[in-house]
Amino acid sequence: MAPEILVTDTPGEAAYDAILAGIRTYNESQAGPSGHRLLAVLVKDADGKLLGGLWGRTGWQWLFVDLLWLPETLRGAGLGRDLLRRAEAEAVARGCGNVWLDTLSFQARGFYEKLGYTVFGTLEGYPPGHRRYFMQKRLG
Repeated sequence: MAPEILVTDTPGEAAYDAILAGIRTYNESQAGPSGHRLLAVLVKDADGKLLGGLWGRTGWQWLFVDLLWLPETLRGAGLGRDLLRRAEAEAVARGCGNVWLDTLSFQARGFYEKLGYTVFGTLEGYPPGHRRYFMQKRLG
């Protein structure tokens, strides 16, 4: 019997986990253990309410910054820079020598460049009329 193919926008978390497990098993068979670990640097108010932060992961001696967000009221005072530096310091403590991330043309390319990041790739027209920049930085 042939396998069923299903196209859906509601696959469920178990489907994601199964696909990810397969990819990780294969990748580690080729490149060795990744040592992937979650890394979050969170900003909370005095009541413990989450206001923003950084979400990423380390693996294969790299930090990947998946998300970095602060509300408008917390921008411009160095808090974003502090979040990134704390994540980079933790990445170095975990044995990482590099960091990479991506940002859109209407987001924070200039912010990252001021902190030493350089563009290593560009995706034109994502989203339409804009660009997606892939950036990296050597740590230490």
